[in-house]
Amino acid sequence: MSKFKNIKHIFFDLDHTLWDFDKNSKESYAFIFQKNNIDINIDTFLNSYSEINHQYWKLYRENKVTKAALKHGRLHDTFKKINHSISKELINILAEEYLENLSNYNHLFEGTIKILEYLKPKYKLHIITNGFHEIQFKKMQNANLLNYFDTVVTSESTGVKKPNPKIFFHALKQANAKTYESVMIGDSLEADIYGAKNVGISALYFNQETQKIPKSILQIKKLNEIKLFL
Repeated sequence: MSKFKNIKHIFFDLDHTLWDFDKNSKESYAFIFQKNNIDINIDTFLNSYSEINHQYWKLYRENKVTKAALKHGRLHDTFKKINHSISKELINILAEEYLENLSNYNHLFEGTIKILEYLKPKYKLHIITNGFHEIQFKKMQNANLLNYFDTVVTSESTGVKKPNPKIFFHALKQANAKTYESVMIGDSLEADIYGAKNVGISALYFNQETQKIPKSILQIKKLNEIKLFL
């Protein structure tokens, strides 16, 4: 298995790559549902919510929905799908409380700290994330991740979202990095892998779902497998 050569900068995605979004999101929703006396099975809710949320984030990346529409719409559509009657006002309360509490839960994927400790002495580490600016920094701070990274670039601070080339070029400029000495590691083929490759950055796909992908895409199933490439 060939290693990446001449790499000096590693750009990571955050959610679903280092920070265990699904686990933390579940705990945040369980907390706010209990707080607001919403009698609903959390797994029933999440089974529908996960796909709806994924669809809304795709629309958000493509600038087809606003941040406000994403926050409200993903909840409205989920409650409608599972036939749970709820007021617009309560949905708005839940949308805000969910984000306020999300960074209080800080499960990381297995091996996150170990691999960052391994990489930190050898490379400059960076984050490129489509997540909401204020939330991402809280997540990283509360999960003790900030000290590992030289730069953190969010889509909100840049004005565009992955896979838009502008966010990658902005991140390279912030990091003082060249495309040929950089690699992107993330869980989204569209946003992270193809986004990076389209601007000449090498990429390593974190394929947790073990979905079938083109042979040209280098992949890992666990974070400690990064050592095979770097």
